[in-house]
Formats: sequence, structure tokens, C-alpha cells
Amino acid sequence: MPVLLFVHRWIGVALAIFMVGWLSSGLVIANSDSIALSRAAQLAHLPLLDPQPGWLSAEAAIATSSSRLPESFTRGAIIAEARLARIGDAPAWIVENTRGEKHAVSAIDGAPIDISPRIAEQIVQSWLSTEKSVAGIAWLDTAESVIGVRNAEALKPFHRLSALDGEGTIFVVSAKTGDVVQAATRLERGLYYAGAWLHLFRPLDLLNAGDFRRTALSWAGGFAFIGALTGIVVGLVKWRPGLFGRPTYSQGRTQPYREKWLTYHFWAGLIGGVFVAGWAGSGFLSTNPGQIFSPAAASPAELARYYGSAQQRDGGPLPQVTEKAVELRWSRLGDASVLYAYDRDGLRQLLGGGSASIDDAGLVAAATRLAGATALAGRERLENYDSYYVAGHGQSATERPLPVLRVDLADAGHTSLYVDPADGRLLLKLDDSRRTFRWLYSAIHHWDFGWFRNHHAARRGWIVSWALLGLVLAVSAATLAWRRLKRSVPSLALPSQKARSSVARAQ
Repeated sequence: MPVLLFVHRWIGVALAIFMVGWLSSGLVIANSDSIALSRAAQLAHLPLLDPQPGWLSAEAAIATSSSRLPESFTRGAIIAEARLARIGDAPAWIVENTRGEKHAVSAIDGAPIDISPRIAEQIVQSWLSTEKSVAGIAWLDTAESVIGVRNAEALKPFHRLSALDGEGTIFVVSAKTGDVVQAATRLERGLYYAGAWLHLFRPLDLLNAGDFRRTALSWAGGFAFIGALTGIVVGLVKWRPGLFGRPTYSQGRTQPYREKWLTYHFWAGLIGGVFVAGWAGSGFLSTNPGQIFSPAAASPAELARYYGSAQQRDGGPLPQVTEKAVELRWSRLGDASVLYAYDRDGLRQLLGGGSASIDDAGLVAAATRLAGATALAGRERLENYDSYYVAGHGQSATERPLPVLRVDLADAGHTSLYVDPADGRLLLKLDDSRRTFRWLYSAIHHWDFGWFRNHHAARRGWIVSWALLGLVLAVSAATLAWRRLKRSVPSLALPSQKARSSVARAQ
């Protein structure tokens, strides 16, 4: 018991202020949206496509541009998909390989497209034309990294532009693909800085210590978990509820403290300590310390096997599309390919421009190529999300479509592949290790399971309630930590306190 109390006390002294900031920033995250744009939000603002005669098909554009793209893009990788959209006034195919690398090429002649600041301004003007009018647009700069952007490595560099709309909206446009990846007002950026930026230790990036950020998160989460766990044990030992005639503390108290901050800390820890320990422990695991969990996605080699090699086809002219179409998506799997048109609502329509349809046999063949010598254990078509394949955390139904085909492998890790049966995309790969990670991290940290998953307001209220109790725990810990430091380090005491202490010693 004395050892547990010692560990709990001094971890609290070291991390009390940190926990106040961590829980406060977590509260901001729970009550604000991500500033990274979802695929659905991007589609909602794209200009109408209106294909013209002479535009290249995806296969023709890929064949024409292959010799003009960087060798690093094509070497050892397979083109998996391409998207046709208007970048500024020009049509372009955004081509993606199995390493997740992307490039934009002209749908007129296959030449690589340089997204200049002028083109970026046209993209933002087109975006705003679907939403509101502004006094003007000003280009700010071009940066290698910006806050709050997913998959930044494949999209950088970025153009930053400001819309003169009175809200301080800043647009971030990928200079590689022309995608608008962020459109955040002054308030939204402020919430991001007060929330995710602090919560994920992003200030370390400003100190050129970004490589240390994940390690720092692991250590902080690990020590916070130990501090919370030892506090729970100490609190349970000291708690005397008086059940079945057990003696309680004097004056009818069920805990040993008379002083208010100690009392606040005791009850907040006893009631909410389990939740704080869960958040700290799952935060520790979120960084996958020591790589104890398997990778979160299929490797480039696995994706190359899954998509397979294919004979290059011309593809012929583009088919007719509806007047509402804003994007075409071409996907390939083995020798088959499909072409879909998307409108601003995210609805997709199968077109006749593919070389063949992707049927269940093609999907199973792709899964078999990825599995290699491992046999398939079975497959199931899911019409609803399950505990692992869900839409959330910034991903809409566009990124996580239904229905989905789950293909199970007969390997030691019980690997499952979630495949979009419409276009053959591999949407998710997970094994027993990643399933464990899902419950130990995401379920505990975000409460995104069961009844909570479909009742967002209730889940937010639940998280906020326990986070507020955790904040009481952290603030009381910070107060007690300061008192302990003043007693242990006399130089921290205020002059009046030092004088009183000197008088007491003299007497």
C-alpha cells in the first residue's frame, strides 16, 4: 500500500497539469467536428463534369501518361484506380497506384498537371459557387504540411488560400491532385488547435520533434494509466462504505479526508477513475507501442497481389453520363474494370465504360491472390455495418459503402477482407490482432460500439459527462500536486508562506 500511494502521488505530481490539458482537449474533440473534409463533402462541392468528345478514358490516359509520370510512381506498383473530375476548367484523371501515391494527368492529352496557385484559386471559386459568394480569394502560401489533413504524404504540397467571407475561411488544396482537403473557418481552426492539435502533441512538430511525438504519446498515456490504476486501488482500500456493520471514519465519513480538495479527488477518482484509466490506457495503445499489433492496412505488396496484373486496354470513348455527374471513378481488378459516375449526393451509377464487370468470382480470385497459399474459409455479404466495418471517425458512407463482401481467410490470424462488391476496392483488412486493437483502443476511447454507435447524441453526452468528472479529478490532482511540491521544494513557497514557516521554526 505505501508503494502504491508513493507511485500514485508522484505520478500525479508529474502529470496533473498534463491531464488537465489532455482531458480538456478531449472535451473539445468530443464536441467539435474534424476539419479534414470527408469524401462526401468533397463530392458535394465539385463542379458538374459534362464530358466532351475527345476526352481520354482512364485506360487511355494511363497508357498515354505512363512515360511522363515520375519513375518512382510506376516502378514496382500497379495502377488501382483513377478519378475523372474538373480541376479548374480542365478535365483530369487523378491516378492512384497500390502504394497510395497519386498524380493528376490531363484527360485531353495525358500530360501531368501542375496545380499552380492560379488553378488552386479556380478550384476554390468553383467550390464556393455551390455554397456562397465571397468578396474575393487570396492565395497565402504553398506548404509541405498543414494541420488536420489525412493522407498528407500522398497529397503534399498544399496551396493555402483565404476566402474573404468574414469568417476567416482558409482552403487547403492539394498541389498534386487538386483535391480540396480542408475548408475551415477561424472558429473551426481554433477548435482544432484547442482540441486535436494539443491532444495529439502536435506542438512537437513545431519543435522539429515530430518523430518523437508518438513515443511521447505512448509514455504519457502509459504513466497516466499507471497513475489512474494505482489511484483506483488506493481509493478502494481507503473507502469504507459501512456495509454490513463495517466501521467507518469519524463523523460518519466513508473516506479519510476532511479537506475539500482531497475529498473532491477521492470521490472523483473512485467514481470516474476507471474511465480516466481506460482513456489513458487506450491512448497509450493508440500508438501501437513496440508494434504489438499488426499493421492497420494491407501492405503495398498485398495490394499489388490483390489487384493483380492486367492487359492494357484502350478503353474506348467515355460513355454518356447523367447531367448531375461530378466525377467518374474507374476501378480495376485483374482483367476486369468498372466505371461509375458520382453525383454531389454521393450516389453512384454504373456506366458501360469498363472492360468487364467485376463479379463474385473476380472478387474471390482477388482475395485468393492476396491470400497466396492460404485457403479461403468463407465469404458473406453484409447489408449492415458490423462491429469492425463501420462508418465514423471522419469517414462517411462514401468511404464505407454498403453492401460489402467479407471474405474470411483460413489463416492463424483469422484474417477478413472487406471488399466493395460494386467496384472491387479492398476497403478493410483485419486479423485477430486488429480486432483486439479495435476493442482495446477505439471501443474504450470513442465508445463507438453497440447501442452508442447509432445514437451519436447519447454517446457524446456519455463521454462528456465522464470527461467532466475526469477533469474534476485532474484539477484536484493539480491542486494537491502544487501543495506537495511547495512542501517538498521550499523555494517554490510564496514569501509570506516562507515567513510563517520561519516564525514557526523559531518558536
